[in-house]
Amino acid sequence: MKIKMYPILAFAFSVMTVVSCASTKQAKKGAASASSEKEEKSKNGLKPYDKVITKDAISDAGLFTVHKVDDDYFYEIPDSLFNREMLMVSRIAKTATGLGFGGGKANTEVLRWEKKDKKVLLRVVSHQIVAADSLPIHEAVTNSNFEPVLFSFDVKAISKDSTKTVIQVNDLYSDDVQSLGLPGYYREEYKVSSVDKGRSYIESLKSYPLNIEARHVKTYNSKNPPSNESVGSITVEMNASMVLLPKEPMERRYFDERVGWFARGQVDYGLDAQESKTVRYLDRWRLEVKPEDVEKFKAGELVEPKKQIVYYIDRATPEKWRPYIKQGIEDWQVAFEAAGFKNAIIAKDPPSKEEDPEWSPEDVRYSVVRYLASPIPNANGPHVSDPRSGEILESDINWYHNVMTLLRNWYFVQTAAINPDARGVAFKDEIMGRLIRFVSSHEVGHTLGLPHNMGSSVAYPVDSLRSKSFTEKYGTAPSIMDYARFNYIAQPGDEGVSMMPNIGIYDKYAIKWGYRPILDKEGKEEKPILDEWILEHAGDPMYRFGAQQWEVVDPSAQTEDLGDDAVKASNYGIENLKRIVPNLITWTAEDGKNYDDLETLYGQVLGQFNRYMGHVSNNIGGVYEYYKTYDQEGPVFIPVPKERQKESMAFLNEQLFETPEWMIDTEILNRIEHDGMVERIRSTQSRTLNNVLDFGRMARIIENETLNGNEAYTLTAMMDDLRNGIFSELRRGAKIDTYRRNLQRAYVDRLEYLLTKEQEGRRNATDVNVSQSDIRAIARAELNTLQRLTASAANRTGDSLSRYHLQDLNKRIDLILDPR
Repeated sequence: MKIKMYPILAFAFSVMTVVSCASTKQAKKGAASASSEKEEKSKNGLKPYDKVITKDAISDAGLFTVHKVDDDYFYEIPDSLFNREMLMVSRIAKTATGLGFGGGKANTEVLRWEKKDKKVLLRVVSHQIVAADSLPIHEAVTNSNFEPVLFSFDVKAISKDSTKTVIQVNDLYSDDVQSLGLPGYYREEYKVSSVDKGRSYIESLKSYPLNIEARHVKTYNSKNPPSNESVGSITVEMNASMVLLPKEPMERRYFDERVGWFARGQVDYGLDAQESKTVRYLDRWRLEVKPEDVEKFKAGELVEPKKQIVYYIDRATPEKWRPYIKQGIEDWQVAFEAAGFKNAIIAKDPPSKEEDPEWSPEDVRYSVVRYLASPIPNANGPHVSDPRSGEILESDINWYHNVMTLLRNWYFVQTAAINPDARGVAFKDEIMGRLIRFVSSHEVGHTLGLPHNMGSSVAYPVDSLRSKSFTEKYGTAPSIMDYARFNYIAQPGDEGVSMMPNIGIYDKYAIKWGYRPILDKEGKEEKPILDEWILEHAGDPMYRFGAQQWEVVDPSAQTEDLGDDAVKASNYGIENLKRIVPNLITWTAEDGKNYDDLETLYGQVLGQFNRYMGHVSNNIGGVYEYYKTYDQEGPVFIPVPKERQKESMAFLNEQLFETPEWMIDTEILNRIEHDGMVERIRSTQSRTLNNVLDFGRMARIIENETLNGNEAYTLTAMMDDLRNGIFSELRRGAKIDTYRRNLQRAYVDRLEYLLTKEQEGRRNATDVNVSQSDIRAIARAELNTLQRLTASAANRTGDSLSRYHLQDLNKRIDLILDPR
């Protein structure tokens, strides 16, 4: 029987037809979709926004919206922010061992985002060279200051409302963009060749209303890494802060070197002058009078500023230290009162995480005292400012935990002789708190715009620092911005004397000068009034500014010193050190503890002694500098008087070159070391000896004699005084002990250095062509004199070792004078 298959085939064909039709429809739909996507993309050649910023994106809204899609990072830039200027501050956040400590600035530059066709360019903007855009020369300045492109990005997408542009930024942080990475001097020192992109990555990108914070880890291939040499590389974590600058820059206040201030400069080609000139203006916060308070301000009434300076205390700060750090911040209110403001600067606790989970110390809207769990014994107060105007935008004070160790050491070695509160290795909380308050005030001063004023403490007569009434009123210096530290001059019996500086006369004056609004005037119109404020106090040492020196020429502007007479102050200080040494074991004793603290504080005593030697020796060949303008009488530079220089040399001979035997305490030494005292005395003496016999110092002594004749302390007189002190045994035929033999050899070695070496160093305060100066002639004459004296003395001494030493010196001199 034949079976008919038609119905089944028909059904199968029908199914196939349906499937075929469905496939065709799907294909048509797919083709239509592809065609639609192609059509959408073809409009601008870009992918649709949601194909780039997918539903899996983790987004952070702020200045730009930052998106993270898997391992890719994107910036979504509002059109309104193209061509706005932004400040990029790069810091080394975490550093390799041996590469210093984190937190320091690596680079600062102004950037501008620019959209150009299908690219986004990141340009570097310079404000170093300017001219007003209304002047013909403006075009020439612009043409000679073309903005370089730091980085170029492809546009990845446009937002759905067409007001934002999306770019991918991975390569900005993983490539070797030098201004965002390791500074050039590190690259050179450690022979860095390239970035290893495989070991470099973005740690985080966070966006805030006015800034974007980028943390990125960079690994550099290095032929000479500071640590972990087997790895052949350096890894650091960089922090790049990009801050939106104000649309309208703050009005500038122009710099005057007579008042210490952090400042920045521009070469202005638009001035009415026959040459380009650099103009400098202050770094300062924008403190303005509220419109409704103008009349009160004019009447002399204190007013609150439009916007206060607010410091938040890091949540990580131990609770017991928070009040002292706050007090240090608000201590500056008294200075701002001199500028016409009340409550101008205040300290606050940050909101808790529950109160504001978005609050962050990295948000540029907040200035924070950041507490860092670090062994670094330091604190510092950097700030971020607008290079166009000097406006300080924010500041984060870095407070390292071990700054307390530094404070303990200073307070102990400078005051323990008269101050029971300073005796011991752990202070009471209220004592440490007061020291923390002092450092907090000092660091806040930097964030307000004030540099160190090393010329402040010289204003006070030395003996006034032994007076309770004087120090209670004035502290230990007119400025807390000096390194005046603690009162090492006060002696036993000086009851109630103050131990440290406070916000002083100079600080109030400087804050007034930099911050007090001069209503209805701005910029250079303020200059006559600012000059008047300076001239009101001209010649008064309380109001003097002395800049920090890397190589000391002006002995009245030194670090760590007190009073107007270094010899007198140092003699008082040494008397106190002599009181401390016999008590060191008792004051550091604790059952079950080793002698590490004894060793540390004994080292602090020697360090303090060395400071005194520097304070005094810098008077020899010293030159005072008093900043003045044409309308002020008298010289700017004045050599240190002859008698003070001679007195300083006599001090060195008595206190240093005559062996300081009070240092040699065997009860201490046999607890902290198996050897080292002989070398310690030798290095202490030779350090100061080399400072005295410095090329620049000797050149200044020669010039002083040339210009001022008999009024000057001459180089030959100085060499005679120095030799007679160091070789005093030769006249008497006395025994020469180990310490003195080492010192005498150091003197001969230094003369050889003067005779054979050239001046070195990048920060020489006084440059001199040594071979064409009198220095070598005098050094040679001194060697000839010593050769005669040592030969004669060797025949007269009865001590064998002294004779061998003198014969050796004689031979050494012979080889120096005639190397052949």
